[in-house]
Amino acid sequence: MPAPEALIGLRLDMALAKMLGISRAKASELIRSDQVRLLNRKVHKAAILQPGDVVEVDEMDEEDAPEPVSEDMAVAYEDDDIIVVDKPVGVAAHTSPGWDGPTVLGSLLDRGIHITSLGAQGRQGIVSRLDAGTSGLMLVCKSDLAYREMRKQFAHHEVVKIYHALVQGNLKQDKATIEAPIGRARVSDFRFTVTPAGKEAITHWDVLERLGEATLVKVNLETGRTHQIRVHFSSIGHPLVGDHMYGANPVLAERLSLTRQWLHATRLEFRHPRTKLWTTVSSTYPPDLTESLTLLQSEAAAKLSE
Repeated sequence: MPAPEALIGLRLDMALAKMLGISRAKASELIRSDQVRLLNRKVHKAAILQPGDVVEVDEMDEEDAPEPVSEDMAVAYEDDDIIVVDKPVGVAAHTSPGWDGPTVLGSLLDRGIHITSLGAQGRQGIVSRLDAGTSGLMLVCKSDLAYREMRKQFAHHEVVKIYHALVQGNLKQDKATIEAPIGRARVSDFRFTVTPAGKEAITHWDVLERLGEATLVKVNLETGRTHQIRVHFSSIGHPLVGDHMYGANPVLAERLSLTRQWLHATRLEFRHPRTKLWTTVSSTYPPDLTESLTLLQSEAAAKLSE
């Protein structure tokens, strides 16, 4: 098809997304997989459409349908090097087998935000992740410099990652550290467990509020294993409220109208990759977590006044 006049001057990946009604992430994938060509000249995603260009695209099948994106994903911090999003529940960090919902990476690319090309295919710019069922702050790298520097900081445990979690039961201590290796569970590819064969995992926690049948805690992750907070608290008999995969009480979750684990990434602290200044980004609870916590607080206060 001839390049539309209105799109002349745009990058090829942006123009292709508009021409085909697909996400920019999908457009970039088509270009990388050689399913898109500019006749008479070399093609790459950053190529600029010029007058007279003819774009040739291989026919897409049904699985190439537009990827869903998150329209309401807020940006908590952004500059030329990094972007920190406030990820809603139901949004994955990136595409993966079996996931057909929106992703952080796809949603950012769909908005026209430049992301570094460094990183694994489909995971460019991502140096740490959140589960789809966990909300809160997640950092993505826009520049190559940021990707290299932030990978080092996360690998050396220099980034402060603070979460708030609501766990079942009344924790005996006011603060403690859970240090137990985590690996895949034999019963399922999707579950993880504490196992001697797993990777080192260290979770520090402090009690914020005691609510009788549940405890609100602040969690500082020293390592970043998949499902680490969920697995560690389940391993000590205090699964996260709403986390059915790791043993939460479904009756309590239903009473609180909670459809996912009560877990939110509330704060990120790191050295800015370019300026080296210590940077802090914070987030507040989303409505579903606020409402369930408020209900528990009201019930706990009523019991005290009896």
